[in-house]
Amino acid sequence: MSDKVFSIAIDGPAGAGKSTIAKALARELDAMYLDTGAMYRAIGLDLSRNGLDLSDAASVAAAVGNVDIDVRYEDGTQHIYLGNEDVSRAIREPEVSMAASAVSAVPEVRERMVALQRKIAEGQNVVMDGRDIGTKVLPNATLKVYLTASAEERARRRCLELKEKGMEEPFDKVLQEMIQRDYQDTHRAASPLCQAEDAKLVDTSDLTLEASVEAIRALALEAIQARS
Repeated sequence: MSDKVFSIAIDGPAGAGKSTIAKALARELDAMYLDTGAMYRAIGLDLSRNGLDLSDAASVAAAVGNVDIDVRYEDGTQHIYLGNEDVSRAIREPEVSMAASAVSAVPEVRERMVALQRKIAEGQNVVMDGRDIGTKVLPNATLKVYLTASAEERARRRCLELKEKGMEEPFDKVLQEMIQRDYQDTHRAASPLCQAEDAKLVDTSDLTLEASVEAIRALALEAIQARS
């Protein structure tokens, strides 16, 4: 593998498996993993707790500068903090997903998060996943991947994930939330979700986790070698 610094950008809709695959890929490539979606979830959680109307973009824009958010790595695992509180589990509650989608549509929120994400990624090998990594955060990434799957398959996976965490939700409810989240993410004015022109499309609807990781690993090694 090249000794030059590389970056892997993985974008795609909610529930496509970006975080799981990106974590596994980072381990195999000995790179740092940054879950950018967790950062937006933390913003949404903080503002919701403070009773802010997340549909009021002006209020969100005015308040985001006061959110005390930090990303820390403990035993090789990313943790998200609001002040001194580790909210890594709290941000995975179902309702926080919609809050994250709402706040991420506000330009001022994205500007702050993009700046923080770029700062974290500076000078080190990194695998980063989110909605606008290849188009906005890491436009010169060594490899860009657009990871997707059918809405039904993504909802099925999300239901299983929630069940494993003791948070069962009806499939139809999860599917409708998935479809609504897709619409919000692709139609927002600030950095809408879309496939970068030079991104590789990987559809995991019919792939196992292992096969998905291997497919992207092969693309990553090829891209890294091409830059050597």
